[in-house]
Amino acid sequence: MHKISHITLKRKLPAVLALVVFLFLLLAGRLFYIQIIDGIGLQTLALGQWMRDLPFRAERGDIVDRNGTVLASSQTSYTVYVRPNDLKEHDKVAKAIASATGAGFDEVYKKVIKSGVSEVRVATGLTKNEMLAVSAYGFDGVYFAEDATRYYNYGNFATQLLGFTNADGVGQSGIEQYYDVYLKGTDGASYTQTDLIGRELDDNVTSYLAPIKGMTAKLTIDFKLQSFAEKAVNDAVLTYSPRSASCLMMNAYTGEILAMASAPTFDLNDIPRNDLSLLLAGAKNLLVTDVYEPGSTFKILTSAIGIGTGVIKDSYYCPGYKVVDGQRIKCWRSIGHGSQDFAHGIMNSCNCVFMDIALSAGTATMYDYFEKFGLMRKTGVDISGEGKGILLAEESVKTVDIARIGFGQAIAVTPLQLATAVASVINGGKLVTPYVLDSIYSEDGKLAYRNTPVVVNTTVSESTSAAMREYLYGVVEEGGGKNAYVEGYRIGGKTGTAQKYKDGAIDRGAYVSSFIGFTEINGERILCLMIVDEPQGYVYYGSIVAAPYVGQIFRSTFAYYDVAPALDADDVPKKVVMPDIYGLSATAACAAMREKGLTYEVAGEGNKVVYQFPAEGAEIDENTVVYFMLG
Repeated sequence: MHKISHITLKRKLPAVLALVVFLFLLLAGRLFYIQIIDGIGLQTLALGQWMRDLPFRAERGDIVDRNGTVLASSQTSYTVYVRPNDLKEHDKVAKAIASATGAGFDEVYKKVIKSGVSEVRVATGLTKNEMLAVSAYGFDGVYFAEDATRYYNYGNFATQLLGFTNADGVGQSGIEQYYDVYLKGTDGASYTQTDLIGRELDDNVTSYLAPIKGMTAKLTIDFKLQSFAEKAVNDAVLTYSPRSASCLMMNAYTGEILAMASAPTFDLNDIPRNDLSLLLAGAKNLLVTDVYEPGSTFKILTSAIGIGTGVIKDSYYCPGYKVVDGQRIKCWRSIGHGSQDFAHGIMNSCNCVFMDIALSAGTATMYDYFEKFGLMRKTGVDISGEGKGILLAEESVKTVDIARIGFGQAIAVTPLQLATAVASVINGGKLVTPYVLDSIYSEDGKLAYRNTPVVVNTTVSESTSAAMREYLYGVVEEGGGKNAYVEGYRIGGKTGTAQKYKDGAIDRGAYVSSFIGFTEINGERILCLMIVDEPQGYVYYGSIVAAPYVGQIFRSTFAYYDVAPALDADDVPKKVVMPDIYGLSATAACAAMREKGLTYEVAGEGNKVVYQFPAEGAEIDENTVVYFMLG
């Protein structure tokens, strides 16, 4: 037999010891990994095998207006669960739940007999009475969890702004989505010890982890102003049956959004989840997401550029058109405005004046100002899905393009972009970031976050801003914005009527009618933009369709803030009876309007009046802008 020598053993001993040490270290490392590194995970898996939990959804934080009025809150509801292995009479359980909740028996029965699971959620959103009706049977294996269901205190109110949640309480749009991380809270649960097949142990001790309510979001929105805006939008829809209507109110100094309303819309407590087209149309915040050609409201920016660059002329002449690059571009008034100074050019909203300003300033200067006005980027508002302006590339802009841009064509912006840019023109020249959230605070009142005004850059000088305010006051007091006038108060603004395009060509009869106005209230400068997209019928001018609603909103706002009018005899408008001009020639109709002292707007290029608004015999204020169409 071969003998192992002492020398051989001595040589192999270190290798054996090294192997033993290696195996010991490997075992120790594995134990360290299991007990220390992966210990919590394994404990969680173990708990999952011998404990069952019923979730308790946290109450979502409230959404309130700037004065504390609750706009969105949470209501208690219940979810019913069954543990199939604990049930003795599956059909009776299914029948009881179906009867109490109104669910189909077959659907419920499939859930209560489900195998291979320890627990099944059968129905959600039960009221207290429905929960008590099921509970009264005393079935073993039937359990209830308390949930928090989202409730919107005013239903169809600020729908697009507030947004909504899904069935699991997660924000899907609007404020609900943008600030979901603060609003959602922390869910709780109850924990029950069970055996391997999910049956509750006889000596079980149930543990309870309380949910934590989400934080409250306080908005810059004012409930009353939002109500005024909602009413204006609803009135416009009823009167003109438009494709859509929208209204925005904003503090021009700070960027705080005070009201934001749009139609079409829907009740947030009855969301049309089964009608995707209705859901998408009603959930879209048109003031933030969509772009449009602003038309004559854009002339505010062109005017400010003209004043700032010193290209304003002493007088202008409008024959009803201007030829640029061989193209004849019409003024909205086909018979022209004749000779006029700049102030009357703004009051008359004469396209020829603003083409001249844009051409005199030049493309490079105009685009430099567009950058300052924020038209080439998003405003940064705290609302999801914001769009931004569509501008031609500067290097590809032709002379005829810049002429059209001067009066609000060949350029597209979001309503919020336009409002923010105009706010800078009237607030002293500061472009501010708009925002809808004032602050976030916990249930015990501790502040978690607060928004503050942000000045992005300077757009125009203080002197240009002051001059523009006076010109815009003139538009309402003497020009095409008279329908926004409120006796005893100073309101400035500008009308807008933009033709729409379809497949690259003018869409006949399709217009966007708008008015943007501002006023002083308790030291703040409040801006209001009203847009009516595709009003139906003969009337489509912004001065007729949109301006009256801004006047209506400001009238209500003055009363709300108890701002007294500064009235004298000249402030009270005299009443005028609208004459019958149907069938008259353009010359005769214009003469009849001047005789009554009425401001008027004319459409069409026929020889006789085929439509008038208001109707013959209507008693109207002398400062009303009337409309007639030639055919």
